[in-house]
Amino acid sequence: METIYIAVFSVTLIGIICAAVLCIASKFMQVKIDPRINELTECMPGVNCGACGYPGCSGYALALLSDNNIKTNLCTPGGFEVLEKISRILGVETGSIEKKCAIVFCSGDFNSRNKKMEYAGIKSCEAAKQLYGGENSCANGCLGYGDCKTACPGNAICMEGGLARIITNLCTGCALCVKACPNALISVLNTCTPVFVLCKNTEKGSVTRKKCSRGCIGCGKCARECRDKAITIENNLAVINYEKCSGCNTCIEVCVVKCIKGSYLPAVS
Repeated sequence: METIYIAVFSVTLIGIICAAVLCIASKFMQVKIDPRINELTECMPGVNCGACGYPGCSGYALALLSDNNIKTNLCTPGGFEVLEKISRILGVETGSIEKKCAIVFCSGDFNSRNKKMEYAGIKSCEAAKQLYGGENSCANGCLGYGDCKTACPGNAICMEGGLARIITNLCTGCALCVKACPNALISVLNTCTPVFVLCKNTEKGSVTRKKCSRGCIGCGKCARECRDKAITIENNLAVINYEKCSGCNTCIEVCVVKCIKGSYLPAVS
């Protein structure tokens, strides 16, 4: 019986000593957490899109508190409302935020593109891409199964004629659609961007024309007619230098296949 008492006493004593050590350690080794972290996280949209360049809303909130040089206007989905709240919590000047919107760089809908086969698999762009690049002749174009639409948290994407289109007044620029597109056709740009070449096909013009009547054929007419000399032909595709472009829209008017569009395009609804 005495042996049992000794064992119980020993275990109890060890428990008390360990508890005391843990209490002391928690006192001297605790990591201080800024109470503003919860406020910052709660004021953010919670999309966790990574458009700010950090791993989710909490990651951005932590970065703001740990580095005073981090910009407060990086939350594109939150817009000015979130910027205002962040600035108030941190006690800094509000400033301004750029409105951004996603753009689908393809104009090949059902009426303009040709098929190379009939796809009967899973209705997913990612799945279709695995089967010889999808059913369309142009392997660089929109696959048309709406992976981007599924990824969009704001219902800002619709499918029109087998082609993804952005509802510009609903788009927050979160860039989740960018990650969802297996053909890398979507980019998030400033809404002030004047014109876009809605094609990513870099094949020769004669090949592109057989696959899609709206694809850039690299004829160079837009480059020759551009008043600002802001367009060059690279890999059979027209490329716009936005530092030079003044938005004169001459390229839109002269484009043979009408694949160059302006930012004035109305929102699809």
